[in-house]
Amino acid sequence: MDDFDVVVVGGGINGAGLARDLAGRGWRVLLAERDDLAAHTSSASTKLVHGGLRYLETWEFSLVRKALQEREVLLRSAPHLIQPLRFVLPHAPHLRPAWMIRIGLFLYDHLARRELLPGSHGLRLAGSVYGAALKPEFRRGFVYSDGWVDDARLVVANAQDARARGAEVLTRCAVTRAVRGAEGWELALQGGRRLRSRALVNASGPWAERFLRDHAQGAAGQPLAARGLRLVKGSHIVVAARFAHDHAYIFQNADGRILFAIPYQGRFTLIGTTDVELPEHEDPPGRAAIDAAEVDYLCEQASRYLTEPVRPADVLWSYAGVRPLLDEGGSASSVTRDYLLEADAAGGAPLLNVWGGKLTTYRKLAEDGAGQLGALLGDARRPWTHGARLPGGDLGRHGVDIAGFAAELQSRHPRVDAATVARLAFAYGSEAPALLASPGAEVAPGLFEAELRHLVEREWARSAEDVLWRRSKLGLHYDAAQRAAVAARF
Repeated sequence: MDDFDVVVVGGGINGAGLARDLAGRGWRVLLAERDDLAAHTSSASTKLVHGGLRYLETWEFSLVRKALQEREVLLRSAPHLIQPLRFVLPHAPHLRPAWMIRIGLFLYDHLARRELLPGSHGLRLAGSVYGAALKPEFRRGFVYSDGWVDDARLVVANAQDARARGAEVLTRCAVTRAVRGAEGWELALQGGRRLRSRALVNASGPWAERFLRDHAQGAAGQPLAARGLRLVKGSHIVVAARFAHDHAYIFQNADGRILFAIPYQGRFTLIGTTDVELPEHEDPPGRAAIDAAEVDYLCEQASRYLTEPVRPADVLWSYAGVRPLLDEGGSASSVTRDYLLEADAAGGAPLLNVWGGKLTTYRKLAEDGAGQLGALLGDARRPWTHGARLPGGDLGRHGVDIAGFAAELQSRHPRVDAATVARLAFAYGSEAPALLASPGAEVAPGLFEAELRHLVEREWARSAEDVLWRRSKLGLHYDAAQRAAVAARF
């Protein structure tokens, strides 16, 4: 029976982040994910690293400040996966007065130290490239900064760093049983492997309450206390590009929600998200899916602003995820996106439950959680991730300039298609040159054997879906025959 200091259950962004932080502090760590890394909520986000401008209206200044602080940290830690993104907010006077928006943006600019991103300003949309895609009644607007992230690859990068620092990472391997004792946990994994661990982390996202109920038990068989979560489905659609510039839009809806329209994968526009609360006590679906009402809602709201309407027939791809939110009452869109860490050892060996959270604050969540676990284990080790780069994030003399790094990489490999070089640079950062040095045969347009081998051997890819829809978005660019060519390699 193998022994660990900490077993982390759940391979989403919070679980991977915790495994990385704990391993970097020298703990013996195992991360177990029942499916693929980022298979669910963590690959179904709006792809933003942001403070959450709309949360200022609900007075969540602490959450916004924490997220804005983390935005700067993450931009430096993984400049290949996280880049600055400017947002255009068209002014709709009947929804919010201009003075209110100006105050909100001033706070957004100044709640936390900002070094990498420019501040906000007003904008005359009429005659502007940013107004060309909008209906003519939107004549004024505002521009502010946030960040874009490749969410699924961010999870993989954290898992890679965890492994490099000594953690064992298992995918498609569920924890089927966890029994708490006075000195530690005894665990059973899918396939029959048994483990002992001094502490357990429940970072299973929407399944956090279910994991405690169905697979874990306290000393003498006692059930473990769980916190209720509100499970909210958020869905997105992808359509052909509705504008040619590199800014995103944030639209205010009459129902109080907001909608993002984001340039995506060079040829598309990503639109989202919805807030559909799942019925109480319903287990989160294994694979959430958008429904027709959500498609209609996203199309209708986007078409209120865009000159070229968005219709359900225009949708090329869609995805949905279930967000586990702390149950504090109110509407689904107003529920806090902050996290709650509950660590205790009163009933035996230490247990850390992760409730709620958002992608932007995952590193801080992991830092806080690792600190709490260390205290319970009697060895509070120092945090280390604040200034650390993720795999691929060290761009050398380019600093955080991923575009400059990609241009230099192209100059070194002039015979390789520019789009392929750029894709590899933005996906793998400083690891991209090795993939271009000896790429091998082309499996599908722009996808070579070296990259496919890397994804299998170093990134836990086990299927064409893992490759085409999580570790890359090549599935959006390929036809059925090209996707089949990739599937034939598995």
